[in-house]
Formats: sequence, structure tokens, C-alpha cells
Amino acid sequence: MQSDDSEQDRPAYPRVFPTGEARKSDHLKAGLCVDFPVSVVLPAGGTGERTGLQTPKQFCPFLGRPLISYTVESFERVSWIQTVVVVVAKENTGLMMDIIQRFQHKKVLVVPGGSTRHRSICNGVAALGEQRRPAAHKPKVVIIHDAVRPFVDEDFLHKIATAAKEQGAAGAIRPLVSTVIATTSEGYLDHSLERAKYRASEMPQGFTYDVICEAYQKCTESDFEFGTECLHLALQYCGTNAKLIDGPPTLWKVTYKRDLAAAESIIKETLSQSACLITGGLEAAVALANVLQKAFGALDMTELNVTPDLMGDNGRYLLEDWNFIKVSVDPFCPSEVEALIVALEAENRALLNPAVIIWMHLSVTEEPSTSRRATESAALIDLASTAKLRNILLYGIRLHQPELVLWESSAKPDKLTLRSLNQICAGNPRQMLNI
Repeated sequence: MQSDDSEQDRPAYPRVFPTGEARKSDHLKAGLCVDFPVSVVLPAGGTGERTGLQTPKQFCPFLGRPLISYTVESFERVSWIQTVVVVVAKENTGLMMDIIQRFQHKKVLVVPGGSTRHRSICNGVAALGEQRRPAAHKPKVVIIHDAVRPFVDEDFLHKIATAAKEQGAAGAIRPLVSTVIATTSEGYLDHSLERAKYRASEMPQGFTYDVICEAYQKCTESDFEFGTECLHLALQYCGTNAKLIDGPPTLWKVTYKRDLAAAESIIKETLSQSACLITGGLEAAVALANVLQKAFGALDMTELNVTPDLMGDNGRYLLEDWNFIKVSVDPFCPSEVEALIVALEAENRALLNPAVIIWMHLSVTEEPSTSRRATESAALIDLASTAKLRNILLYGIRLHQPELVLWESSAKPDKLTLRSLNQICAGNPRQMLNI
């Protein structure tokens, strides 16, 4: 049975959505490669009645992006997936095309859906056999997934794809979180199932292209109208018994309105799990970075990567991190931060999710005057306004240290300062901090 239970375990740290070379390096490091073409079908024609919202849940925005864009990106970041077919209601075709253009999705093919889930999936599978693009080939394996399950990682997709190629079909399962009971026609308990013997069928599911095509060619009008389980069609019409694989708790489905808030919270938490601190090679900045790195680890907060600059091999941090802490020492120099904004813009890092820059300015001379503070704050606000147009959030922290001394032997940053940094990385910042 297909589970719609939104109360399943929520993942604490689903994978981040890397782009560009980060996708390739992650793929190669993990050794996750396939020697056969794989494509994906995302049925996204639902009306989202259970969310109680006018907008179908797959198009509901959070953190500046519609839900379906996060799901598409989960598949686009996997280098061995060649095409992602998104099946939408005809009236939403224009909306989906706009999403593709706005967020620069490269592997998506939009197909009009049918009146039911199975009709929509059938349309998507058929479209894969009709592709005329030079780079597209008929897939060996088709992965079917829900457009409203945004948290799926490459490791599990690899398991599904390889098992589907070997067995003809494969699907994710999860333990039942509630006991299933049967009722009488009068509304009384008839019997209950022994929960330990049953599992919830989840997405993704994978099939060889020939199996899923044959299953839809042979299924009945009743199947098209009332069926929901693709694995059952493969068994009934092709004799293909699917390999069932225990899935991670990240496979939960956005079903109700509260799930949208949960998804937003998870993505915020995920994006805040690492930060890159840029010292410029300055002694005071390096000393502060060492203290912050130890303190963050002790408080189980953001993992802090420290680098003198983002040149050469260090440029990988532009692709790996979403949060950047730029430490500068007197004089006040906005051009250093402007350069970081330009670098992020060049990598398109802020296109899919907001990037965060925290500018930590170390004042090592006398306490700045009120007028100087006002001038610097105004310059920061202007720069932050410019950055926001590029989906980059800029915040400033001023640390006044009269002399260039080692931070270990002076007043260390307190927990309030550290948690303020973490809140900014998590998307819950103050506009300007002066410490």
C-alpha cells in the first residue's frame, strides 16, 4: 500500500543540494556510477486538496522556491540521471516552464498529465520513448518518484536503479508507524494486521523501461482509474517481483499544510550545517578563526572550514558551502566583500537557495566614533541591498579589539555571539550586530 502518513520520522539532516563540479566530485568520491541510462518520472498533477491551499502543494513556495524545484534538483544533481520528466496538469504547464527557466533546470522535460495518477505516470513513461533530443536515449531504468518528496539522496537512488536493472523492479519500503485495522460495515473493529509483518510502500520505485511499458500496456481501465501502486502492476502484468529496499526516513511526503513548514525548517537546518571562514591570511583573523572553529565544535554547531582565500583549489568552497564568514581587519574595506559577492554570483550558487555572507570586521584601533559607525553601517546596508537582489544575504558583525593579541589569551567570543552566527546561517538573523 502507498503510505501518505505525514507523521513518519522526519530527517534531521538530508543532503544539501550541490551544483556544478560539486555534483561531479561527490559522485566520483562515492563511487556511485551506473553503466546504463536512467531517467525519472515525477507525477505532479495533483490538486493538493489535503493541504487546504488554493495552490497545489508541489508549486507552494518556501525559501523563495517552489517545492517541486527542490525535488527536481535532488535528481538533477545526480550526474548519471539523464532526464527528469515532470508530468503536470495541462493548466499548469506554463507555470512549470516558468519554474524551469527561473531556476535554470537543465534536465527537465514537461509532459501533460492525465486524469489520474496512473494515467499521468503512463504519459511520462511514454514520453521517454519518444524523445528526439540528440543527447537523450531511451532509458534502461525508469525511476518513479513523487514531486512532493524533496529529500531523496544519490546513495538510495543508486540502490533502487541497480536493483531495478537486476530484478526488473525495485521499491522503497518503510516500517509502519501505525497499526492497520479493518472495520465492519457498521463501523466496528473487524481485525487488525500484525504490524511487524507489513511495510509501507514508498517512493522512489524503479523499473526497467520494458517492464513498466508492458505493465501499462496491459493494465485495465480500472487500474488506470483507481490504482496507485506501480509495483503491483509490474507483478500482475509482467510477473516481475520487485526487490524491496529499506528506505531512509528522508523519504517522507509533503501531504498537509504543516508539512510545508517542516520541509522549510529541514532545508534551513541543512543549509546551516557548514560555513567557510575566509581569513585573508591575516594574523588576527587566523587566531579568531581557530577559536571559532573550536567553539563551534564544542557547541555542536555549524562545521567551520577555514581558508585564507577562495583562489585555486580553495575555490571548491564556493560550490560546497552556503554560508561564508569574511573576516577583515582595519581599515573598513567593503571591496573585499564585494569580491565575494561577485564570485558567488559567477558560480550561480545563490540561484537555488539564498547564500549568506557574514562580514566580521575586526577593529584593532581606537573605538570608532559614532559618525564613523554610522558611515560604515550605511555602507553595509547599501551593499546588503545590492547583494539581496542576487539572493545573497549579507550581515555585519563588528568586533572591537584594541590590540593584535591572540584571541585564546583574551576574551573569547561568548555563546551569544556564536549562536548569533549560527542563527544567521540558519536564516534567522539580526540585521546588524555590533559587539
